[in-house]
Order: sequence, then C-alpha cells, then structure tokens
Amino acid sequence: MTIRTETLQLENEAATAQLGQDLALAVAVGDCVALAGDLGAGKSTLARALIRAIADDDELEAPSPTFTLVQTYELRLPVAHIDLYRISDPQEIDELGLDDALATGVALIEWPERAEGELPDETIQIAFAEAGAGRSVTISGPPEPMDRIARTLRIRAFLDKFRPGAQRRYFQGDASTRRFELIRGENGEALFLMDSPEKPAGPVVRDGKAYTAIAHTALTVAPFVAIADFLRASGFRVPEIVACLLDDGILLVSDLGRTGVLDAHGLPIEERLSTAIDCLVKLHRTAIPPSIPVSGGPDYVIPPYDADAMMIEVELYLDWYLPQFAGETVTAGERDRYIAAWRAVIDRLQNTEQSLVLRDFHSPNLLWNASGQGTDQIGIVDFQDALTGPAAYDVASLVHDARVTVDPRLAKRLVARYLDARGDDADFDKEGFLEALAITQAQRATKILGIFVRLKERDGKPGYIAHLPRIRAYLAEALRHPALNSLHEHYYRAGIGPDES
Repeated sequence: MTIRTETLQLENEAATAQLGQDLALAVAVGDCVALAGDLGAGKSTLARALIRAIADDDELEAPSPTFTLVQTYELRLPVAHIDLYRISDPQEIDELGLDDALATGVALIEWPERAEGELPDETIQIAFAEAGAGRSVTISGPPEPMDRIARTLRIRAFLDKFRPGAQRRYFQGDASTRRFELIRGENGEALFLMDSPEKPAGPVVRDGKAYTAIAHTALTVAPFVAIADFLRASGFRVPEIVACLLDDGILLVSDLGRTGVLDAHGLPIEERLSTAIDCLVKLHRTAIPPSIPVSGGPDYVIPPYDADAMMIEVELYLDWYLPQFAGETVTAGERDRYIAAWRAVIDRLQNTEQSLVLRDFHSPNLLWNASGQGTDQIGIVDFQDALTGPAAYDVASLVHDARVTVDPRLAKRLVARYLDARGDDADFDKEGFLEALAITQAQRATKILGIFVRLKERDGKPGYIAHLPRIRAYLAEALRHPALNSLHEHYYRAGIGPDES
C-alpha cells in the first residue's frame, strides 16, 4: 500500500493545539488516527484540540482516557479517544469497540505501539519527536486521507498569510461539493472560508461535452469571484472577497450574518421576500457586461442559459426521478416525445426578457440585514452558477422555494409586486413575463425533482427527498398555464398534473 508523509515543526503547545484544530477539518468517518510519542510529547494536547474543534467548544471537558481506556464524544462527527497504555494484550482492542467507532466516526489512538499490528492497515500515523525547544511531527498514511490532510495544511498556510492565528470551525455547507469554514480572527473578526478546488468536468455525455459543460455549472471559484465583484459594483449586498488563491480554489470572504428571510418556525417573512423581489427588479434593470475582470485570472464571460442547458436539466427527471422514485421505465419513444415537447416549450423563452440569472435565488441563499435600507437589507451568498437567461427564472426560484413552502397567496402577492414595479418600464411585456414565469417554474421544478433524487441515490444525501411533495405541488401549479399543455401527458403518468394543486 502506498504511504505518503508530511513533516511539520511545532514550536510550542499552542502550535500543537492548532494542528489538532486543522486536523478536525480533515478527518472523516472511518479514520483511525494513531498518536505516537513519549509522555508529554503532545499527543493528548492534539487529541483534545481536535475534539474541541469538532464540538466547537473550547471549554469542553476532554479528559485523558488513561484509566477509562475509551472516552467517546457524540458530536457532529463522533469521536472515540482510546488509550492503549494499560492494555495487557493487543487482542483487547476488540473489546474497546474500535470497529463500531470507525463505522460511524473517528478513532484517536494513543500508545498505538501496544496494538502490535491490530489497528487497520489504513491507519493515519502521527508521530511526535523532540526537536529543540519544540516538536517534530510526522504524519503518514494512505493517499486519500493524506490528500485531505495536505489540503487542510494548505488552508492553514493561506490563513497564516492573511489572518495569522485564526481559529477554524466547520460550517454547514450546501448541496454542492464546496466546503465551508467559519474563521474567527484574533481580533474577533468573523469571516468565511470557501474551500472549492477545481472540480473535474466529468464524463462526456453528449456531443463531445460533459454534463457540466452543457449545463454551464462552475468548476472553479473564478465565476464566484467575478459575479461577486459585478453584483457589488452594481449595488447589491454580497460577500466581499477578502483574500483568495484562485488556482487553489480557496476564498476568504466577509460574513453577512446569520439572519435569514424565514421566521422562527421556518416560514417565509413577507416583508423580507418582498424586499428580495425588489432586488430582482433592480437586477433585471441592470445591464449585463460582456465580460468581468478577475484579479489573478482571465476575464470572465457569463455563459448563456441556453436551450441545451435547460434541456439536459429537465432530462434529469427521466434519468433519476421516474425510475428511482416513481418506479417508471421510460421507453425510447416516450423519451423522444418528452424531449420534443420540452424543446418546443423552451423555445418560447427565446424572445423573453434576458438578464443575469443567479439560479438559486431562494431562502437558503438570502440573508437579512435589519440595519440596511431598501435592497441593501438583502444579502445574496450563492451565485457562482449565474448565467444570462430569462429574467423570470429567479422570480420562479423565490416564489417556488425548493426548501420552504411559499403559500400560493403569498406567491401571488410577490409576483404582483414585481409586475407593479416593472409596469413603468417601457419595454416590459407583462403577459410574456407571466408565460416565461410558468415555463421556468416548471423547468426548475422538473430539474429539482431529478437533482434531489440523484443526491439521495448517487451522493448519499437522503434529506432532500423530504422536499419532493412540495416540488411536485409547484410543478402541478405551473402546468396550469396554457403554454405547458403539451407537457401534461408526460407528468400525468407520474401522478403530477394541474388537478393536484
């Protein structure tokens, strides 16, 4: 088995604790971490710091398991801290519950030499040795966990340059592959770190292109940086890019707060969604630049939300939702008719008003700034997949929120607010907008049904399935518009239709 190694110099106990904090952001379920070294070398200091970082509690009691042998912590990532100093036979490890601990979390093993080969082959070895006034630490293990460790050390080096001594904590992410950390500076400053290394394009699926190329999904952080700069310059409240390593996909961004647009019961607050509508009115009156300069990289050209992108998204319904959730098998003929019907509907969007489409303009990505005025009260945090496309799309995203039910009466009031505001615009076509709104609502709902099932089946994220009834209801409502009559037969078979809503 291939083994890789990292060697670090730790000046003092604080540096050892910081390494534990860094490793807390790298370890994953199934990791067995062996901590070797003499008494007082720093094993317990590192273990305690790692546990406290996962718990996000600097005061957490984390006693040495010297006498109890095992100390367990039911945290976001469960941890078993095991001390083998007092075992008399390596076979006793089986009685300590190591296998069970690794099945659901992480195991930290002190005095691993007493295991005499009983630890997993994939164990991550961390060896402490004296080095002058400090310590030398050698970390070794298989490539996969060592990749994670090398990444977290790279991030620490980045922080040492821009925010030395900063504390790192896990922060709940989203459905994407990006990872987030909450960064607390020594002066109390709060920032977010986005860890988003360049993603592979994926296999070719059509016309020599990968799905990501057809759907125009961002593979690097450059689009996020570019769109953030454009939106900020246009007067919108978005995170400021404090520092970045563009090629590495590491961004340090400002914190817009924790207050969202939902109440304590998770229901939409009308005032806040109304202000979000005002943001869209402002956005749709903003000219789209031909390109956006990106510091440290080439100018960014915003891709189009073209028919090919929309079509490959609605096909996710056929590929994932129908077979995996509805239990339906789609014949080649049925697929061809579905694609032809959707292609004709999407073609109707060609002459509708075009604008910047943020793509996920809904409650999880909107923050409320009570001290702001007007549209500055809304903070927007997710826009890296922005395209140029139908202006109606983001209105559809907001009033048909994928994660939260928006009461149809509230949705109508929000749309009416948008229409009233745009009524003074000489080139605004109200009926054309309402048709585009119905089409984009149906397209988005169809896409999301496929994506949420794919998240469960392919990515092991079953939580999104709970949202399917809401998405089906949204889709049924959108199908009431006459422009979507040709699509009815393709949804009736799965029990989705206008009569449901």
